[in-house]
Amino acid sequence: MRYIPHTARDRDAMLETLDITSLDELFDDIPQSARLHRPLNLPPALSELELSRHLAELAKENRSAEDLVMFLGGGFYDRFIPATVNALASRGEFATAYTPYQPELSQGTLAAIYEFQTMIAGLTGTYAAQASMYDGASAVGEAALLALSHTRRGRILVHQGVHPDSVAVTTTYVEARGGSVSTVANIEELSEELSRSQPVAAVIWQYPDVLGRIVGFEKAIEMAHRHQALAIVAADPVALALLTPPGEMGADVVVGEGQPLGNPLNYGGPTFGYFAVQAPLVRKMPGRLVGATVDHRGSRGYVLTLQAREQHIRREKATSNICSNHSLNALMATIYMASLGPQGLRDVALLSTAKAHYLADRLKEIGIPLAFPDEPFLYEFVVQVPGSVADLNQHLLNAGYLGGFDLGQWHPKWAGYWQLATTEKRTRAECDGLCQEVAQWMSR
Repeated sequence: MRYIPHTARDRDAMLETLDITSLDELFDDIPQSARLHRPLNLPPALSELELSRHLAELAKENRSAEDLVMFLGGGFYDRFIPATVNALASRGEFATAYTPYQPELSQGTLAAIYEFQTMIAGLTGTYAAQASMYDGASAVGEAALLALSHTRRGRILVHQGVHPDSVAVTTTYVEARGGSVSTVANIEELSEELSRSQPVAAVIWQYPDVLGRIVGFEKAIEMAHRHQALAIVAADPVALALLTPPGEMGADVVVGEGQPLGNPLNYGGPTFGYFAVQAPLVRKMPGRLVGATVDHRGSRGYVLTLQAREQHIRREKATSNICSNHSLNALMATIYMASLGPQGLRDVALLSTAKAHYLADRLKEIGIPLAFPDEPFLYEFVVQVPGSVADLNQHLLNAGYLGGFDLGQWHPKWAGYWQLATTEKRTRAECDGLCQEVAQWMSR
């Protein structure tokens, strides 16, 4: 049905005020050559009932993570979200909150962001975190821009284990500022690049890396600092419940994708990124930072601090062009972390890790070995498949499983590499079922 908010009398009054006689005159600036000159090729309008049925039929063609047994990871994970997360985050005062520039009207939102920042800083082992980024990839890109500004150098070195999406975004950001991004495969290549005459602004590593491995991380930080470059680490926040926080190992900036913290998959978004730094870099962080203070009565209050909004609209002189944040997604992460607590988050990581190692052992028994048997991993790992990964995933999809990621889509040298992830939601029976289907596919 058409929605017409104005009566004919309303429209005539507006046209008279504008001193025009028809709606068409509003579009006089659009050349005739750019106009369609015919109705859109659309089917007839549907009633509300017909439209509801049509949309329901379309929805049946999709299969969600709840319809399949999911072993797909690569940065987004099918984790259990307690009911408290949606129950609290959907409250009207959060869901409809406006940008918190007026602290007297935004204490609830500011307090929630402050708790988020505190939790992220503790999880990453850094001095401070900001209110959240748009996603993990843009957080990595913004960290690289911070390094360019802080060091006044133009080169960024990225380990090949950093997620390709993050590398692509970072390259776009850095090259737009006149810098360059180079990829290194290992510590030896990193040493060679750092020793070149052109100085490096930052070294970026992922922890665990995109292949699930924990490799060369601490050594990379040492080498970056030896050459006066910043050490940037992109870390999985759930993994940090088990691993030593990057900040405690000397990382200057710790960033990452926040989806695993209480956010659904949402077909890839929206989610949020997190961004945390050590003390010397606090004033150079992009986005918002909430601080605690006291009012004239001595009562605690919260305000946006250290950064004026105007600095983010100063073009090339700005700290960043990010002047917002994904506060509702970050709120969901805050509720999630508060609901689980430190031990609960650790239990989630431990359960996921135990199930991944069980699955890896079962796959090895049926002839699917680890691609990197000497490298430690948590809940994500890579195996070598004897055949087409795409064919295997299609076989699994037909059987009700969402298989792992075909790493050959990212790089030709990874052809035949199959990346699998387990979360606390996966059961022993589901892991066994996956292996049974893989064995059947291999015997075809």
